[in-house]
Amino acid sequence: MWRGRYEIESDGRPVTVWDPSWWRSGGDFTIDGHRFEVRANGWGTKYRMFDDAGTEIALVERAGRKHWTVQAEGHVYEFRRTSFFGNRQELLIGGVPAGSMQRTSAWTGAIEADLPGLPLSLQVFVVGVQIAIWQAQQSSAASST
Repeated sequence: MWRGRYEIESDGRPVTVWDPSWWRSGGDFTIDGHRFEVRANGWGTKYRMFDDAGTEIALVERAGRKHWTVQAEGHVYEFRRTSFFGNRQELLIGGVPAGSMQRTSAWTGAIEADLPGLPLSLQVFVVGVQIAIWQAQQSSAASST
């Protein structure tokens, strides 16, 4: 459930599969024949998305914090975790909630996201980063028991 692949759908149709990395935080996905690679720094607070030519095209900073950002194509997107113990993340536009994502089932790992205004590859990147964070949290909780 937590280390498995995630089929990503948009408007009810499959668009890609998030394939998590087994040996470091991040993953890979392909959209319309274009491969994207997502990698984290050693602390898991910054995630970078690279295109198939190896060019960095997006950056998440402060991942896992209450307030975090995504930078891509000259835009900065702001996100906020709605509560300390919750898994709901809100996309903020001008400080106002405009979209969200959340894990809807701890058992199946299902995730729901509504991220208007973000290109599809960036939506998958943001969801993939959240999957990586939730996986790290799950692994940490399991190893502390």
